Amino acid sequence: MRYSIRGPRRGPALLATSVALATVAACSGGSASGPASAPSPGPATSASPTGAPPPPSPTPTPTRTYPLSSAPLTVPAVRAHEAARGPGWKPAPTGGVVIAANSGGLADEGKLIAGELGIPYRGAVAAGPGDVELALGGTGAPESYTLAVQGGRVRISGPDEAGVFYGTRTLKQSVKATGAMPEGTVNDRPAKPQRGLNVDTARKHFTAAWIEDRIREMGDLKLNQLGLHFSDDQGFRIESDSHPEVVSAQHLTKAEVRRILALAAERHVTVVPEIDSPGHLGAVIAAHPDLQLRSASGRAPRGAVDIANPASAKIVDDLLREYAQLFPGAYWHLGADEYVALMAKDPEATYPKLARAAKAKYGPSARVQDLATGWLNDRAAVVRPTGKTLKAWNDGFFTGGVVNAAEDLEVEYWTGKEIGARPPVSYLSQGRKMVNLNDEYLYYVLGEPNDFAYPTGRRIYEQWTPLVVRGTTPVPAKYDPQILGARFAVWCDLANSQTPAQVAAGIRLPLAALSQKVWNPTKPTASWERFRALAERVR
Repeated sequence: MRYSIRGPRRGPALLATSVALATVAACSGGSASGPASAPSPGPATSASPTGAPPPPSPTPTPTRTYPLSSAPLTVPAVRAHEAARGPGWKPAPTGGVVIAANSGGLADEGKLIAGELGIPYRGAVAAGPGDVELALGGTGAPESYTLAVQGGRVRISGPDEAGVFYGTRTLKQSVKATGAMPEGTVNDRPAKPQRGLNVDTARKHFTAAWIEDRIREMGDLKLNQLGLHFSDDQGFRIESDSHPEVVSAQHLTKAEVRRILALAAERHVTVVPEIDSPGHLGAVIAAHPDLQLRSASGRAPRGAVDIANPASAKIVDDLLREYAQLFPGAYWHLGADEYVALMAKDPEATYPKLARAAKAKYGPSARVQDLATGWLNDRAAVVRPTGKTLKAWNDGFFTGGVVNAAEDLEVEYWTGKEIGARPPVSYLSQGRKMVNLNDEYLYYVLGEPNDFAYPTGRRIYEQWTPLVVRGTTPVPAKYDPQILGARFAVWCDLANSQTPAQVAAGIRLPLAALSQKVWNPTKPTASWERFRALAERVR
């Protein structure tokens, strides 16, 4: 028997077809799949001629929804995050790092973050799906950045290269912490312009590789300043062409210093060199004993040069001129702390040669402190033509004399424990700018001599702020703009007490805590335990 292909199907044949269509619809979640799928029937308006129910209409697949995003997990914490709904961003082989138009200076930052995330660097091309785009532009504060995650892409922009670099650190840490960067927009900037680490390489030799590792660590923590105290009584640790006789056997070559400086520039860390004078010059005196200061009784205090002897100034100025050319950064540290002549009960009686020289140079009312202040000003005059900002330790500034320290010197405040030490407000009230190196919280002194205890990250995180300049009491908040930041300091008084590896491990959490407090001015919301766990997780 033949059947017409145009005639309507009836009875069991139609029922079988209806059942088959219903089965396909149910198994596909409401959407036909595959090239052989039958078209969906239109809406049923009445029962079929056999009385069988019509096939069900397709059920739409629901659109996926996302909860509002949370701020990325980073150290230091970002200051502002605008939440959004979306999947965020994860590194994938199809994505890469690209540089926006007119942003060619970001190539180093782009190559670095691409390597860290394991995705290709594609240079100055248009951003595509899954890409990270770096861009210069905007009118934000120095070192600020905006990081936006939307549509499966990341865009990091900022007014300067440092800000964009810090945005890449946020991206790196978030991916390391959770595998992704959350949807939304981060707007971030530092609270303080000077944030860093000080290392005493004079008393203990640290290799170039060790210093480079600290620079990498600092960059990831958004710290931007590395102080190098490379001259002291125990050693002089950088190669010298002008006075090779003062250099210790273990030292950094100038080639190694240039390598350190190149890495520091890449990570937006400024190196601040320090040749401390007129005290702490024992390594120089060892090669030039004629420069040694002597008291009326003939005592020769360690490390103190005779500032009445013109030869003392000449050799120090030779070294200042030489190293000011080696270090291109914006800062220079002149030292000026703990000059033994000024720690005597009666400096004029104890060091009459200095007292006579003071009167001869500055008049009959001048004292030894005026000669020392004049020494500091003269050394500042040697470096000032390079355009560097000049720094000196707080106990190198004196009041009540006929000579005052130059007004452009920044005060690096480290202690109030010295006899006659002035409180921070006495400098701030004069309009001085200050950097905080409070020895109560920020001094890591090898061997823990003189009642120093190794500082902990927890104590910094829970108790210290940049306003706590001396001891444990903050200065009035009105002085906050004059406090430019802080550095954590490693001093190697008992050099063999720890290995370089032990030092690196010991300062790891304190550095993380410091970074939080100088970047974000608000009180941390995370407990110390959560912060510590995150600090280990993202580094």
